[in-house]
Amino acid sequence: MKSRTGRVEGTVIVHRRAVTAVWAAAALLLTAGCSSDDGGSPGGGESAASSTATAGGSSPTGRAAETPPAQGSVKVVRTVTEGLKTPWGLAPLPDGDLLVSSRDEGTITRVDGKTGKKTELGEVPGVSPAGEGGLMGLALSPDYASDHMVYAYFTSASDNRIVRMLYDEQKPSGEQLGAPDTIFRGIPKGYIHNGGRIAFGPDRMLYAGTGESGNTGLSQDRKSLGGKILRMTPEGEPAPGNPFTDSPVYSYGHRNVQGLAWDSKQRLFAAEFGQDTWDELNAIKPGDNYGWPEVEGKSDDPKYRNPLAQWATDDASPSGIAYAEGSIWMAGLKGQRLWRIPLNGTEASADPQAFLEGKYGRLRTVVAAGGDKLWLTTSNTDGRGDPKDGDDRILEVRVS
Repeated sequence: MKSRTGRVEGTVIVHRRAVTAVWAAAALLLTAGCSSDDGGSPGGGESAASSTATAGGSSPTGRAAETPPAQGSVKVVRTVTEGLKTPWGLAPLPDGDLLVSSRDEGTITRVDGKTGKKTELGEVPGVSPAGEGGLMGLALSPDYASDHMVYAYFTSASDNRIVRMLYDEQKPSGEQLGAPDTIFRGIPKGYIHNGGRIAFGPDRMLYAGTGESGNTGLSQDRKSLGGKILRMTPEGEPAPGNPFTDSPVYSYGHRNVQGLAWDSKQRLFAAEFGQDTWDELNAIKPGDNYGWPEVEGKSDDPKYRNPLAQWATDDASPSGIAYAEGSIWMAGLKGQRLWRIPLNGTEASADPQAFLEGKYGRLRTVVAAGGDKLWLTTSNTDGRGDPKDGDDRILEVRVS
């Protein structure tokens, strides 16, 4: 029997108090606990290791074969910028610049993709940071070229919610973000397990990974928004074709989802934190149950879909994921490494490899940058790391 105590982002045990969440209403879910996570040390170079797992996918560029080579590589090309405070979400702009959110400061900053110059666009009103909550995921509208809308997932005083804001580059610095328009609210909040990743899929629908806020029972409750992957229109309505009638719930039985990515065949993958035993990479099928809290990692129960990859919690604590060169790339917080999971359809074509182990400390977000490049952010100033000079930073990485 495994413990039902809660691991905070893959590290410590916390005591919690939870209240129930109600569908379509703002849910106030407060939990108490200690928060500490292992830190890391920045540096340079590359390293590789392997672990046990299985996974699925294919290539976004058309260059990589369906079955990528068993052995990959990672090279840190440069540090794009440094001196960031609690970076969380990362959204590349069409011109190559980057928008990055600060979880604790509630601000969005534009980073020049060439020079690394930072320009604060403004503070997002209503953000109430505490514990693992605050200003988290960012995504650009699929019609960004015409509507200039930036979407953000954040923790408010009462819930987790998704807003969209007009980004007007013609206004003075600090005033370029318009007033947030709340398109979705009522996601359970807690001191832990707030989820927070958002992304527009190939279908132009908005997906959101949520956490169960420390109340494990929410994950199996399809009327709750906690412990789910949600799928909605850009206006925040349940997306057409969702598996449950008039519901944004796309999959359930999750613990804390912070990674979303699609392969070239439009298959969705998600990473989530385990508790004491197994972190997971899952291939997401609409309507499927991923087992939490009844199952952590793989099981023999056919009611629950098994993860395609699993890791000991000390080796991963996965946050962001991205797809490039025929593999899923997964950022590890406690694990302090970048995992490569080479894919062949919905199976791993080889054992996963770990790169950059301990070189840059905790890794939070990884985003495809086109071709064989990734953007990678560190997370050493989030209260659980061991910040060094220059932390936190954004790295440009070349992979194969």
